[in-house]
Amino acid sequence: MAGAASAAELEEALFNGVRGHLEEMIAWARSDEALGMEHSPFEEKTLADGFEVMRLFTEAHMAVRAARETRRADVADADGDARVTVEDGKEHTRTMVYGPVRTSRMAYRRYHKANLYPQDSELNWAADHSYSAGIVKRVSRAVAAVPFEQAAEQVSAAGAARIGKRQAESPAAGAVIDFEAFYAERRPAPCPDRVGLLITADGSAFPVLPAALRPATARAAAARAAAAGGWPDDPGQLRKSKKRSAELVCVADIPPAVRTPDDILAALFRDPSASRPRKDDGARARHGPVAEGKTLFASAKHPIAQVIADGFAEACRRDPGHRRDWYALADGNNAQIDAINAEAARHQVKVPILIDFIHVVQYLWKAAGSFFYPNDPAARDWVREQAAKILDGKAGDVAAGIRRRATRFGYAGKEREGADTCATYLDNKAAYLGYPAFLAAGRPIASGLIEGACRWLIKDRMEVTGARWGLENAEAILKLRALVGNGDFDDYFAYHLQQEKRRNHDSLYQQPAA
Repeated sequence: MAGAASAAELEEALFNGVRGHLEEMIAWARSDEALGMEHSPFEEKTLADGFEVMRLFTEAHMAVRAARETRRADVADADGDARVTVEDGKEHTRTMVYGPVRTSRMAYRRYHKANLYPQDSELNWAADHSYSAGIVKRVSRAVAAVPFEQAAEQVSAAGAARIGKRQAESPAAGAVIDFEAFYAERRPAPCPDRVGLLITADGSAFPVLPAALRPATARAAAARAAAAGGWPDDPGQLRKSKKRSAELVCVADIPPAVRTPDDILAALFRDPSASRPRKDDGARARHGPVAEGKTLFASAKHPIAQVIADGFAEACRRDPGHRRDWYALADGNNAQIDAINAEAARHQVKVPILIDFIHVVQYLWKAAGSFFYPNDPAARDWVREQAAKILDGKAGDVAAGIRRRATRFGYAGKEREGADTCATYLDNKAAYLGYPAFLAAGRPIASGLIEGACRWLIKDRMEVTGARWGLENAEAILKLRALVGNGDFDDYFAYHLQQEKRRNHDSLYQQPAA
């Protein structure tokens, strides 16, 4: 009994530092100094002292764990070697949100092998750095939004830990290693069969360090530099030589909203002076289908085919029986189209592909540049007329008409370049211009969803002034931003911590037979 009482008294003593600090805070709060303060400095000091209370409290708790830790005889490593040599009092300082915390635990040793720390396993401490999960999570969320240095400052300002730029980079890169596994194991909620399933893809380039260029880009840049006796003088070529494309795929549930060609034309060629329609009287149909349950996949490392495969895997999780209406939107990129067709064949599901109508209209404007002077109002009317024909399924007629007009008026060379480019594009993409069927089925016909994701995911973060990315950091940021955009960040992080425990701790021990 005396021994038990002594142990209890020792544990009580471990919290004396917390009690003492709280007493000091109470005494200060009643002092003339505190009573004479405005609320702002009072708040700052109370916050700092509060962090110190949390730090002392956690240190005391860890000391209790160390005091109660008893030597075990059942510890064996993954190879089955028993760990019989035990060293007590192995200390390690961990950086937590409220400051550095000293820990102490038993080390189970074996010659020529790394120590095992069962208490570290119980607490699920990180194995390759000293930051707590709270620090890593906060840093990961911050770097998804702002540059590393600014993220480090934000996290440091919000707690008592001091994080540097380099220290912000490493945890963030390690935080995304379970991204693919998380989505592979996720089971989305059921969705009605009437709701369409959209797969849409795009890509966007961002500045990278030379070592992060794709091999083909690096070879082309080297060839141009050699031919020019150094870097090419053309700034546009120089920028291309320093960029790498990130590939994006989005999967979304799309409740159908049937529209007519007139609805599309009215929205696309709306008189700027006219008032916008109200949200009643069928406004949902006029404004198009609304995406729900969006999930974004992005990668700077992987080619578009692999990212699209991730998108199809997500679609299969949502609709394993292929009962829903699957379809795809693209901007005309042949690699995207080929990858979508290949995945559709592999999964044995019918996936009609449509070219974003906005891209098609942009080609019509190229043709208009051959036929009309700049700012000629007749150009807009002509483009609208051709767009109407394409929405009616007459893209072939439009292409033929553009060529006839260019020939009839005797355009040649540069004069008819825009016309020929548009006509060739319409002919080459004829199989993917099925707008009547998409409109009748209530499907979207423009890829604003993925283009908006490109702007938010890449342009707003990856193209900050002066930034040039290494591949690992770029991949980490893309995935973190995708998790935030998908609304999955918190769920993912809980999953990630489970996987970290399996990798860093469970895998090091011989597990009991089932």
